[in-house]
Amino acid sequence: MNREYFICDEKLFCISDGSTREITEKDTELIDEILQRVETFYPKAMEALNDVYGESSPNVSYYKYLRVRRFLRCNFGDLDTKDHDDVDGVFNFEKIQCPLRGECKYDGVICLPEYSSRLSDAEKRVMKLYYESNSIDRIADRLFISCNTVKNHIKASYAKLGVHSRGEFIKYASKHHLFG
Repeated sequence: MNREYFICDEKLFCISDGSTREITEKDTELIDEILQRVETFYPKAMEALNDVYGESSPNVSYYKYLRVRRFLRCNFGDLDTKDHDDVDGVFNFEKIQCPLRGECKYDGVICLPEYSSRLSDAEKRVMKLYYESNSIDRIADRLFISCNTVKNHIKASYAKLGVHSRGEFIKYASKHHLFG
């Protein structure tokens, strides 16, 4: 799923498998896929997009297109031969030139949005310590919980994140900036 998105003459384009095409309202499969990923991993961005374009919601296909167009325009701009989707379906954002950078109320919300790992607060606390190479015993001591609880949080976190080992988790957490 390696794709690059870019803007040219105020139109949105996608390069995939060596071919370039304009993204239009008729690209329903691509639009639905992008919206699903935004809703799953960037819920604050989705909420803001729904708010901004809510008046268009009666026209469903146009409403979907408007939200995807804004999300892509705010996060991918130049034709630079860098893939914006990787094999895991994760977005690789660009910090695009925007005349409203720092002033827009959606900066850091729609533009360069915060990634949501879908982990509970308790799981995040455990996994942060795990990420920092603490042992299960040490994590349990620091958080005043049992070793079994630590193991259960790690197991649940692995399932939610789709990883199977500490190494995969470290790579995932680094790539998604889970802990800063």
